Amino acid sequence: MTFKIDIGKDGARIPELTPEQVNTAHFERCELLDKVFGEAGENLDPSKVSTVNFANGTEMATWVRHANAEIDLVGKRVSELAELEKAAQTARNGVAEGRKPVNGRTSWAPGAEQRNGPPRPRSLANIVTDTEEFKAWQARGANGGIDLSFADVAPSELFAAAAQFRTMNTLFETGAGWAPESVRLPGFVPAVARPVQLIDILPMGETGQEKIVYMEETTRTHAAAEKAEGVAFAESTFALTERESSVRKITDSVPVTDEQLEDVPQAESYLTGRLVFGLRQRLDTQVLTGNGTPPNLTGIKNTASIQTQAKGADPIEQPFFKAMTKLRVTGRVTPTHHLIHPTDWETIRLRRTDDGIYIWGNPSEAGPERMWGLPIVQIDADAAGTGYTISALPAWMSLFERRGIDIQLGYVGDQFKEGKRTIRGDTRWAFVVFRPAAICAATGLS
Repeated sequence: MTFKIDIGKDGARIPELTPEQVNTAHFERCELLDKVFGEAGENLDPSKVSTVNFANGTEMATWVRHANAEIDLVGKRVSELAELEKAAQTARNGVAEGRKPVNGRTSWAPGAEQRNGPPRPRSLANIVTDTEEFKAWQARGANGGIDLSFADVAPSELFAAAAQFRTMNTLFETGAGWAPESVRLPGFVPAVARPVQLIDILPMGETGQEKIVYMEETTRTHAAAEKAEGVAFAESTFALTERESSVRKITDSVPVTDEQLEDVPQAESYLTGRLVFGLRQRLDTQVLTGNGTPPNLTGIKNTASIQTQAKGADPIEQPFFKAMTKLRVTGRVTPTHHLIHPTDWETIRLRRTDDGIYIWGNPSEAGPERMWGLPIVQIDADAAGTGYTISALPAWMSLFERRGIDIQLGYVGDQFKEGKRTIRGDTRWAFVVFRPAAICAATGLS
C-alpha cells in the first residue's frame, strides 16, 4: 500500500486510514529506510546504495531525514491507535473509576506554616516618626517646630532605647559590633538519582488477590482445509495452560527524631516524598531487570522466551527495525516503544555519513526522539549494550496494583524511650508479560 504524505511549510498531512492500513504503511516505509541503511553499510557510504540514487552524503542525509519524518508521522498515528486501545482496555478493567485511599489513609500534607518571631522593641526614632503629628509636619515641608507628647509610651521603652547607645573609643567593626548574619536559602539541592523512566508507559490494572492467575493458549493448530464431498472434516487442536505471577512487596523506611518532626515543619513531608519516590524507582527497576527470584518481580530482561536480535555487523539502527519485524511476524503484535540506554541513543543520534553529515539532524536541531516511527524511552536501569523493542499494550503485558503506596509512622524497638520514630512505606505489585514474543532484545549495541 502507498499513499502520499505532504510535509510542507504548513505542517504534515496524512489521509484518514484504517488501523490495518496505518500499520502496513508504517512497515513499508520502515522497510525502505532499513534497506537503504543496509546497503550503505556501517560507514554509511551513499555510493553503495542502489535502492535510491544519492549524489553525495548530504543528499543521502536529507533523504533519510525526510523518510524518517514520514515514518515518524505514521508512527505517531500508530501510537495514537495504541493509546485508544489502551484506554479501551483501561475502561474495561474499571481503572477509570480512579484510585481510592487504602484503609482510609491518604498521603501526608506538608508541615505547618513557620511561626513569626517575638516583636522587637521600638527605638526612640521609631516612636517619633510613627506619630501623626510628625507625619503632618513632614508633609508641610518641615517648617518650624512641633510639640510631641508620649504619654502612652512606657518609660521602659525609652530606657531600653537609651541603653543601646554608648561612647566607644575603639573602631566600630565586626569584632566590636555585630557579626554579619547569613540566612540559609529555602529548599535544598537534591542528590543525583535515576528518574522513573519505564512504569509510566506500561498498562496498569488492579487486583484484589495475592497472585495473577490466567490461561495461556499454548497449542493452536488450525487444520482448516478443503475436502471433497463425503470425506471426513479436518480437525484442529487447541490447548490452554494455567499461568501465574505473584504479587510482590517493595518496602522502605527511615528513622527520625521527635525533635525533627516537631521543630522542622517540612521534615515529615520531605521524608515521605523521598520514600514514595524510592518505592516507585525500585518498581521501575524491577519491571526491567527483576530476576524473578522471590521476592523479586520478573522483569522484561529476564522474562522467559522473549525474542532476541544481535547487532552483528549491521549499523546500530538496524537491529531495532529487525526487532520490530520479529514482533510483527513471530509475536503477531504491533510494536509501540524502543527502550534504549542513553549512551546507546547517543551513538545513534551522533551517527554521520562517511563525508561527515549527521544522519539524524544537524547539531543545531533538537533531533527526533523516535526511531523507525516509535517513541524512544531512554532508560539506564540496566547496563548499556542492550535495548528492547516492546508492544506495551494491555493484551501483552500489564502492571497490576494490589495496594498503592502506604505510608505509616510508628515505633520500632526502643525508639519510644529514645525519642525516635520510624516512617515506613510499602507497595505491592505484580508484573505480567502475557506474550513474551511481544518483547525483542537488541544485543551487542556497544
